[in-house]
Amino acid sequence: MASTTMTLRNCCNAGSRIAFSHKSKSGAFSMVTSKNTRTVHVCASPLGHRLETSVFGQVALSQQRLTGSSPVFISKRGIRSTAVTSMALKTGFVGLPNVGKSTLFNALVENGKADAANFPFCTIEPNVGIVAVPDDRLDVLSNLSKSTKMVPTTVEFVDIAGLVKGASEGAGLGNKFLSHIREVDLIIQVVRCFEDDDIIHVDGKVDPIADAETINSELALCDYAQIEKRMERLGKTGRKAGEEKIKHETETAALERIVAALEAGLPARSVALTKEEQPMVDALTLLTSKRVVYAANVSEDDLADMGASNEFVRLLREKAAGEGNEVVVVSAQVESELTDLPVEDRLEFLEALGVKEGGLKSLITTAYKCLGLRTYFTSGVQETRAWTIREGMTAPQAAGVIHTDFEKGFIRAETVGYGDFVDCGDVNTAKEKGKWRSEGKEYVVNEGDVMLFRFNV
Repeated sequence: MASTTMTLRNCCNAGSRIAFSHKSKSGAFSMVTSKNTRTVHVCASPLGHRLETSVFGQVALSQQRLTGSSPVFISKRGIRSTAVTSMALKTGFVGLPNVGKSTLFNALVENGKADAANFPFCTIEPNVGIVAVPDDRLDVLSNLSKSTKMVPTTVEFVDIAGLVKGASEGAGLGNKFLSHIREVDLIIQVVRCFEDDDIIHVDGKVDPIADAETINSELALCDYAQIEKRMERLGKTGRKAGEEKIKHETETAALERIVAALEAGLPARSVALTKEEQPMVDALTLLTSKRVVYAANVSEDDLADMGASNEFVRLLREKAAGEGNEVVVVSAQVESELTDLPVEDRLEFLEALGVKEGGLKSLITTAYKCLGLRTYFTSGVQETRAWTIREGMTAPQAAGVIHTDFEKGFIRAETVGYGDFVDCGDVNTAKEKGKWRSEGKEYVVNEGDVMLFRFNV
């Protein structure tokens, strides 16, 4: 019997190549992998095959087109396309030239390509790097489940050329690349909080407040120009009637309030929007609508007390508190030195400096807090994986982050808290002690939940 080449997918990720042989009378698909034979039991139903699937050692059957397009699932009604969603955090690095922005980017992203030279505008092309989110819980769960592999969630960093005053009008190179950070979830503004005569400051002196205000002003001016263009287009369609006219009037009113805020020195995110206005404004991806984390770049001497004795950091913290933003103290130079050390020596190096964790973990923890992000886990013999979701997501929505079919066909979730799972040591013990729960569609996923989803395909 001729076989069709298929792809075995574990938790919706490409896995081993397999050969599909036939469907037996019991309704099972026999698949031959490179290591052994696996069987996926499928029960027929009027709506197609019911795949009672768990993400603990889950096996999902899919076929990959030769063109490399999206994977598809097979049902009794034929082949239908599906989509995989992602909640990976995406952040943009901005700052004046020579504040240590690209040095920090290079250190956080080991495959960074930026040329961190001591002159303005050395980052000419935007750099993008993806890094794993450090999470000690993954190691613990992987060991308990004896997982073959461990997959962390990720953060994408985008680094653009240093901005200067007048960038929104064409000065320097930064404005040319601001479009590259329009799609990010959060902006990390690197601010220089150290003195060093050997490193030139673009304005001739170190002043973190003035530096931050320069960047914020340029972002606001860029938003102002974009809103002007949008309002001009809305004005040209003023003759529309009915529902379209109402939509245009609603959007115009929202944009007018944002313009007033920008002119008053406030960001777009300070303007309260209705549920009708929000998606209209979101479509513009305004830079000042995004949350900001200030990365106070200090010398290694100021790391031990996290900048408490640094006057520059104190002033920056006051400014951030007034804006409702956060400050993370980092040292780009120390982060750069860490990348030259073996992984096992890095913690010892930080402890010698009086520091508990590196800048990467501090930045990501703060970013998650600002955006209301949470992490849940799936863990089994095949894989232990971390997933990023937004606070308040229900079980079906969290399942949809793995794959849209998980949300559409959601039956129930089986879950246990991370602490309870570690105390019990395995699923069976958790069940015996009553810690393993079955939850429905209304369940709101908690930080650290270990999840198993059951659904119909």
